[in-house]
Amino acid sequence: MDGRQLSLLAGAGSAALLIGALGFQAAGYAPCELCILQRWPHVAAVVVALLVWLTGRVRGLAVLGMIAAGVAMGLAIYHTGVEWKLWAGPTHCSGTVGNLATMSPQELMTRLQSAPVVRCDEVAWRFLGLSMAAWNAVFSAGLAAVWGVAARRA
Repeated sequence: MDGRQLSLLAGAGSAALLIGALGFQAAGYAPCELCILQRWPHVAAVVVALLVWLTGRVRGLAVLGMIAAGVAMGLAIYHTGVEWKLWAGPTHCSGTVGNLATMSPQELMTRLQSAPVVRCDEVAWRFLGLSMAAWNAVFSAGLAAVWGVAARRA
């Protein structure tokens, strides 16, 4: 395969991951804030693949696609670490409501009402012991490699 074909394949891979995420969402697995954040680099990779298809320019765009897939992988690794309790996630989706002793009842009520429903530090689904975030890291790493090969073959 040449660089253009590999770029289109990598873009299709990101599109497939986005469709899969939407499928899980349609099946009742509501995404947390970090899950949604991981989708944006894949959107960027799809746009880059469309630009490759429209312009025929591969090398520079493939590097951008590789960066997008790398960012998706990094975010997925971060989210996986939050799920595995290796490090703290954002306090608004994986922490507590704060120091209860210093809050007024009104402030406590406001924080409770604005707290997200889906927590970032809880795994909703696993396959072969890996969460969706972990699988996203694995697939994003593979896509980054495909983008890198596309850039080299351009």
